[in-house]
Formats: sequence, C-alpha cells, structure tokens
Amino acid sequence: MKELDPLLHSQLRLAIVSLLIQVKEADFSFLKEKTRASAGNISVQLQKLKDANYISIEKKFQNNYPLTTCKITNKGRKAFDEYVNDLKAYIHPNQTNQN
Repeated sequence: MKELDPLLHSQLRLAIVSLLIQVKEADFSFLKEKTRASAGNISVQLQKLKDANYISIEKKFQNNYPLTTCKITNKGRKAFDEYVNDLKAYIHPNQTNQN
C-alpha cells in the first residue's frame, strides 16, 4: 500500500484543504469558523501547507483590518486527489482506483 501524504494526514490540514477544494478562496476567519481550531494552530498549519506549495496565501488590509486569503494551488489539488485515491485503496485493497 502506498504511504499516505503526511501533510494531508493531519486532521486540521486535511480539513483546510478540503474546504479550499470546494471554494475559489477562503479567508482566515472562514477557515477558523469551519474548523473550530485556534487562530495560532491554523496559522501554523497554513504555513506548512504554503511551504509545500499546496496553498497560496495573500495578506492585505480591508477597511483597516488585516485580511488573509487562502487558495488551493494546482499542486495542492493534485495532492488532495492522490490522497483520496490512496485512502480508497486502503478501504478497498482489491480494487484499483485510477480516477
């Protein structure tokens, strides 16, 4: 069996990437609300995903407040698809899944 991507095997990073797969982009507050994680933990996990080039992060100001926006990259989308397929192989080891 293929080793699962350790970056995506973390529950919070997987949740973040799963959310970003579904939307064009998401701001920090949205991710914090949906994952129910602390701001500090999300910040650390976002940086790990950014360092791996799974997401891009844009920081700017909106109405004098900081706004952090995240988007999934092509590499992140591909890694997520591979991770899902690898999980399917664990669940159904006698079937090959090349979706």
